[in-house]
Amino acid sequence: MHKKLGIMILCGVMAVSLLGCGSKNNEDNNITPTPSITQEESSNGDSIEEPTLTKEAKKLYQFKEAKKGDTIAEINVKDFGTIKIKLFAKDAPKAVENFITHAKEGYYDGVTFHRIIDDFMIQGGDPLGTGFGGESIYGEPFEDEFSNDLYPFRGALCMANSGENTNGSQFFIVQADAKQVNLLRDLAKEYYDLSFIDYVQKAYGVVLSSSELDRFLTYGGTPWLTRKHTVFGQVLEGFDVLDAIAKTEKADDQGTPKTPVVIETITISEVK
Repeated sequence: MHKKLGIMILCGVMAVSLLGCGSKNNEDNNITPTPSITQEESSNGDSIEEPTLTKEAKKLYQFKEAKKGDTIAEINVKDFGTIKIKLFAKDAPKAVENFITHAKEGYYDGVTFHRIIDDFMIQGGDPLGTGFGGESIYGEPFEDEFSNDLYPFRGALCMANSGENTNGSQFFIVQADAKQVNLLRDLAKEYYDLSFIDYVQKAYGVVLSSSELDRFLTYGGTPWLTRKHTVFGQVLEGFDVLDAIAKTEKADDQGTPKTPVVIETITISEVK
């Protein structure tokens, strides 16, 4: 079955930017992942524990439960439900301040997730709904903020951009699970005869250690976006909502939802 997938990750389908989709050139160098098993149940109906919520995962900084003083964002999506996210103000202060201020001022109210790609991510935050709009609270694009403790794992809230230090208002939530990362590793070996570490470095210019890559294989995510997009939050609850949004019917191959997926409100609170 894998050989029928073709080579589909490198340039088009997996690119995340403020400009929406990237160039369609070099499509023969891409890998298309197969659909994932949702977190609710496997093919035989058994319950599957969300990997980022396991006791082992919670030993990592990014997946720890929210504690007193932490800031929480709840993204309320019309007809889908709520995604609860812990924000990392100490690690990405400008990105978090930007997101919180926009949320409190109602900037995101009524805005859509304009680009949705199942087994990859959902992207929103553009008032125009085109992927070409939006601006930061600072009146100009702001710089990237990278932390050695935060990665684009499954459930990561990240800034979308159109290159280095071009952050505005758009963001995305990583939906890709461990199955997709393991499939990418297997296809890298099958089609290119490369180790996963070498593949990610050669294809995307991202250098990861074996331990970093092992975490992506365990928890899911988008290893090729490491240190390319600011990670400033992590989903705590609502993975079922995230997955349901990702599977919404698309109007085209660029990930435009056939029916608009609307953010009703984003509420901000502090853990007491």
